[in-house]
Amino acid sequence: MQSVTQSLSQGLNAFFAFIPQLIGAIIILIIGYVVAKILQAVVSRVLKSIGFDGWMERSGIKQYFDRADTRQTPATILGKLVFWFVFIIAITMATDALGIQQVSAVFSQLIAYIPNIIAAVLILVLAGLLAQFVAGLVRGATGIDVLGTVAQAAIMVYAIFAALTQLGIAVQLTAPTFLIVLGAVALAAAIAFGWGARNVAQDIVESAYARRGEAREKIERQDGSAEDRPTARPTPRKE
Repeated sequence: MQSVTQSLSQGLNAFFAFIPQLIGAIIILIIGYVVAKILQAVVSRVLKSIGFDGWMERSGIKQYFDRADTRQTPATILGKLVFWFVFIIAITMATDALGIQQVSAVFSQLIAYIPNIIAAVLILVLAGLLAQFVAGLVRGATGIDVLGTVAQAAIMVYAIFAALTQLGIAVQLTAPTFLIVLGAVALAAAIAFGWGARNVAQDIVESAYARRGEAREKIERQDGSAEDRPTARPTPRKE
């Protein structure tokens, strides 16, 4: 009986000792949630005010959001990412307060990985803007849409693999796969360019043959007129 009473007493003491930790963790979660929601609203409004959605649309990245059939704008999505970043920090602090080291270690690793995600997103956004700019320059300089599309695709392919490298996803496969994809893009561009320029090449060849035929006819006419021309007889010399 005494042992049962002692065990019950120890359990109650442990429970009451755990209550302050639990209350502290709940307070941390509440404060973290409020701060995360405030930062989410601020980030979304600031991004919308500076025209971030327009940048994403010009870079060609917004079309992926449209294909995903999401009603969220890029600025809103980034605001939600900020919310979860801050709230995960709050969860990590709460688990530390509860003394749950395993969960805290997992969330700490996730927090350390978030900057890589942000860097990868920035790489894609900046590469999208650069790809649009370069594609416009190429189309304006050459007048060929295919070359502009190829330049844009090459930049975006490189940016995708750079983002994957930043995320640490299959880094050992990044370089060979990039070369394969880039070669495939170049081959497809060459085929598309050749197929699209076949009429132009045909016109060039036909015009070259036409000029050659005209030159040959002109030479033949000159030779014929020279043969039909009467030869001048020499005048007798007076002695």
